[in-house]
Amino acid sequence: GMKDYIFELPMKVRSYECDFESIVNNAVYQNYLEHTRHEFMIAHGLDVVELHRQGIDTVVARINIAFKSPLHDNEEFLSKLNVKKEGIKYVFYQDIYRINDGQLIIKAIVDVVCIINGKLKNCDVIDHVFASYLQ
Repeated sequence: GMKDYIFELPMKVRSYECDFESIVNNAVYQNYLEHTRHEFMIAHGLDVVELHRQGIDTVVARINIAFKSPLHDNEEFLSKLNVKKEGIKYVFYQDIYRINDGQLIIKAIVDVVCIINGKLKNCDVIDHVFASYLQ
């Protein structure tokens, strides 16, 4: 089920990502989510720069984030993900947990699509690499 994450990335909050209350600004979580997706792709041999050279761009179509608990300056957290395919889009289920107490911080669902040479298309390259996860 979706409880089984296929990738996780440990990260740490940096001071400049926080507001005056030392709480992570809500917009920063999108950076954490994107960084996690990029690292996931890199771990599977997919280089977004190289894909771009081939005319393939992955683009976020929609993001839904539920904010459950705040992260604070210097806290360490685990950014976890799972992915499935719905039609032409990849749906990433991305959750973030604080490391020291296991507290759920955010739950996000991110829809990503492929633009190939300027057109919305199915991406065989990514399908092939993600095949074992997309059953």
